Amino acid sequence: MAKTLMPREGVSLAAEAHKTWNDVEVDPITLKVIGGSLNSMAKEMAQVLYRMAYSSLIRESEDLGAGIFDVNGRELCESDSTPMHCGSIPAYIRGINRRLAGTYKPGDVVLHNHPYHGAAHSPDYGVVIPIFWEGEHIGFAGCTGHVSDIGGNFPGLCMDVVDVWAEGKLMDSMKIYDAGVRNDMLIQHILDNVRTPEQNRGDLEALIACARIGEKRFTELLEKYGLDTVMSAAEAWMNYSEHMLRERIRALPNGSYEAPLGYLDDDGKNRGVPVKVAVRVQVEDEDVLIDLTGSNDQVPTAFNVPFEGSVLPVAVSAIRTILLDEYVTEEFVPQNDGCFRPVRAYAPEGTIFNPDFPASCFARFSQVNRIFDSINLALAPILPDHAIAGSSAALCAIAYSGVAEDGESYWVYIEINEGSYGARNGKDGMDAVDALMANTRNNPIEELELNHAMRAERYELRDESPAPGQWRGGIGSVRRWLMQTDTFLGSEADNRSDPPAGVLGGAEGVSGSFVRNAGRDDEEVLFSKVTQEVIREGETLEIRMPSGGGFGDPFHRDPQSVLMDVWDEYLSEEEARRDYGVVVDTKEWTVDAEGTAALRAARTES
Repeated sequence: MAKTLMPREGVSLAAEAHKTWNDVEVDPITLKVIGGSLNSMAKEMAQVLYRMAYSSLIRESEDLGAGIFDVNGRELCESDSTPMHCGSIPAYIRGINRRLAGTYKPGDVVLHNHPYHGAAHSPDYGVVIPIFWEGEHIGFAGCTGHVSDIGGNFPGLCMDVVDVWAEGKLMDSMKIYDAGVRNDMLIQHILDNVRTPEQNRGDLEALIACARIGEKRFTELLEKYGLDTVMSAAEAWMNYSEHMLRERIRALPNGSYEAPLGYLDDDGKNRGVPVKVAVRVQVEDEDVLIDLTGSNDQVPTAFNVPFEGSVLPVAVSAIRTILLDEYVTEEFVPQNDGCFRPVRAYAPEGTIFNPDFPASCFARFSQVNRIFDSINLALAPILPDHAIAGSSAALCAIAYSGVAEDGESYWVYIEINEGSYGARNGKDGMDAVDALMANTRNNPIEELELNHAMRAERYELRDESPAPGQWRGGIGSVRRWLMQTDTFLGSEADNRSDPPAGVLGGAEGVSGSFVRNAGRDDEEVLFSKVTQEVIREGETLEIRMPSGGGFGDPFHRDPQSVLMDVWDEYLSEEEARRDYGVVVDTKEWTVDAEGTAALRAARTES
């Protein structure tokens, strides 16, 4: 049966966790030093992974996560990378423990990607190494990264597939090293069943090296301070993070807060049938429930979401990000298991956010990003200084592929295109960046041009003006690729057929689009989710990413900021007058103060 309630049940779970150490008092200086060491070792792990990886998605976009965990899978520290990857690793460990608990030996290395047993989705390889101290298993070093291909029906990414087995090779708690002995035949079997064996081999070795450096650094910390001190300090940091988050939750008025019902374009097969996203945030004293009741039934494509590996991390990350935003929080609050304890999630079984096995759940990121976006919108009325307007909230992952020159293998390239953030109180939305749960870097165009038969004709901000507001929305990017050979296209994006919402008087943003041969006589608008669409040699693909919503009444925007927007060609003179009530003199590059006051007064009187 699919799970419907978050398995972490707050402080009670922490109290019941299996302990391998004795509690001791840790002085404040040592506590800070150990906390800093945990933070730095997670960052070092991520550095090793993305610098060693072969595939562009890990190496360039940093689509990865890494951290140290106790024997129960509780997170002690995580890298500054993709929240989805980091937040899902505890679920990977729980999935692995259900099979391997009690069998671990020093030198073991476990590979896992089963989406119904903790994985965020099957292309995210997870590598976990048990950490031993004085002969006792005391924790794990773990990491994840999105690999280029896992076999299955289609290269790179898949949408229209029948079930989870059709996605590709599933690995459920596989020991690829057993007590230090490498299982070369198993590894070779895995690589023989993917289209990009060279890239996957390099990525797998990078994942192993990442986990091993985490094991090494954590063992060095134990050698310096001892198990009791290190784990007592880690427990104190987890309790501190929990305390800080609960304190922020207690400051909120109890109640139920619903976001506007959202709609994803379609499920990748049933065109013209939008997919519902319903989000309610229940605040009760010092606990928060993210309720997804009312969301769409599960769909017959890959457009479903693993509950434990993907829904739960986004619920926690959204609440932690909104309430403990580093920009407005003076105290350092580390991300660890403490942040999971006050937040629960619920999704009815048989829905897109809690599908029944064996439904495919390969393409799940646009949906979880919409959860995050909707949590923001639900809380905006009671947290106007923290929440943001609607963001692009739709990871645009596209796989380009084709048969290699040798005729025996494939080339596969996965890129992430950049949307934008909505505006917030006091800040314009960020332009052309990945948003919310993704946090990946952009793929540089040189990477693709150097290695594959594609050429970038355009890569810049969209032409359309940003969403008006006291603080304007962010602007999405636009890329146009010229194909120099016939190229397969797979996409799990979402164009935001319902544009990113404005907040507290701000205007809504702009939807995205995929267009073949834009500006030509044979121009054709494509769906955002496609399975093995062919873009022929000489054809172009233009990708426009959504622009975020505005925040606050645009007639309250600083006229000098409007002048600068016209100077930067974000706005025209007419748009400045119409949308902001600001009269701009582009000959002298000044604001007509009297004309502006008259325009704004007229709007107020009407």
